[in-house]
Amino acid sequence: MVLALVDEPSQVKVISSVRDEYDVLTVLVAEGDVGRVVGKEGRIVNALRTVVKAGAAKSQQRVSVEVLSISEYAG
Repeated sequence: MVLALVDEPSQVKVISSVRDEYDVLTVLVAEGDVGRVVGKEGRIVNALRTVVKAGAAKSQQRVSVEVLSISEYAG
């Protein structure tokens, strides 16, 4: 879904990690695309979180989604 929102789809990466019983999905995008993925007042990222959490609920997983620019990611 994120690929359809950004200007630079080749820069999109999703990294999965575990933090405090949560599976954390970190979506890395180009600096100029962060605003497109977050959306006005966070509406787009909140919709993305809702979809991901609904899918995870079926398998009783706890998932968190965060969006960062590639330059902000230090991991």
